[in-house]
Amino acid sequence: MSINQDFNRSLQTQLDQFRADGVYKQLLYLDSPQDARVQIEGHGEVIILSSNNYLGLSNEPAVIEAGIDGLRRFGAGTGSVRFICGTFTIHRELEQALARFVGCEASLTYVSAWNANEGLTSTIVEEGDFVVSDALNHASIIDSIRLAKSITKCTTAVYRHGDLDDLRAKLDANRGARRKLIWTDGVFSMEGSIARLPDILQIARDHGAIVIVDDSHGTGVLGKTGRGTAEHLGVLGEVDVITSTLGKALGGAAGGFVAGSAALADYLTQRSRPQLFSNALPPTVAASALASVQFTEAHPERVQALRDNARYFREQIIEAGFKPLAGETPIVPIIVGETAAAIRMSEMLLTEGVFVTGFGFPVVPQGQARVRCQVSAAHTRDDLDAAIAAFKRVGAKLGLI
Repeated sequence: MSINQDFNRSLQTQLDQFRADGVYKQLLYLDSPQDARVQIEGHGEVIILSSNNYLGLSNEPAVIEAGIDGLRRFGAGTGSVRFICGTFTIHRELEQALARFVGCEASLTYVSAWNANEGLTSTIVEEGDFVVSDALNHASIIDSIRLAKSITKCTTAVYRHGDLDDLRAKLDANRGARRKLIWTDGVFSMEGSIARLPDILQIARDHGAIVIVDDSHGTGVLGKTGRGTAEHLGVLGEVDVITSTLGKALGGAAGGFVAGSAALADYLTQRSRPQLFSNALPPTVAASALASVQFTEAHPERVQALRDNARYFREQIIEAGFKPLAGETPIVPIIVGETAAAIRMSEMLLTEGVFVTGFGFPVVPQGQARVRCQVSAAHTRDDLDAAIAAFKRVGAKLGLI
């Protein structure tokens, strides 16, 4: 009992220090669907600029109804893992649609995009292989590579963010590897920057490497029809493996997937531990995600609305005097310096009716804390103008503009 008390006391001491340092993360509770404006307990209606609901599909009637229909038809879930108890037909339909949407032959869904990344690397990598990763890749990619290295004793390296000369050097230094894999985000979530995918693909061809792209912030967002970073950069169908999420633009519920060759999807079905030891996606999630893919395919104007909103918000926030990181995605990060400053700014914005999150270390490097704005197709110009006005008021109080 005393050991548990000491353990909990230690945790509480650290939590108290987080609060004292101004870096404690406070959960806010929504009492409405995710949308351009939400109801937050204790704050009333606020404009939300911190959601990955890029296409506004979380509260789209067709998506909601599809989820309800999936629940009624298939029930709450499989009750066990897929190969033991059977797989619902809605999972097959979803996986076929996802593969088609991102330009691959086949796909396999997971209960989260984290699981998809985790299950991919450690399953396909073996001793003698070399895996190289962009320095700003998502934590799920980093951890998936760490796991693969601990299991398989593969060789790994990290190249400086976006530095393709460094990528070439790392590949040259490991030219004797049995297989070489390049891991990169399509859109880097904290920066809003886009991977130089055509160049990376050429480097991969020159070095006989496999390219894996996590397109969680690109799927449904980039490209004329929302098919992601590859479509945006004119290389749709050329990427070896794409992982992505169902928890952002495609309905925002949960889940992720790996897309690639039919052999890859089948091999992951046979050997990927997160797949073998986890229940399938709940049918309501699978059905709503499928409806989101179908809606996006049928309504490219929604993708254009997102693009227009992102461009407008970025232009107006710059005109207001802020200096966000350059980019062409709906992610607009405003650097403020220290973590406590970013959290303070987000708290002040909330009192002004705008919900936007401040990020600091260890999510981003020390001294580069930021308020990350994320624009949705669901935002009206009135929403964006009201948010920009709030940023001006808070920015002036904090001496940022």
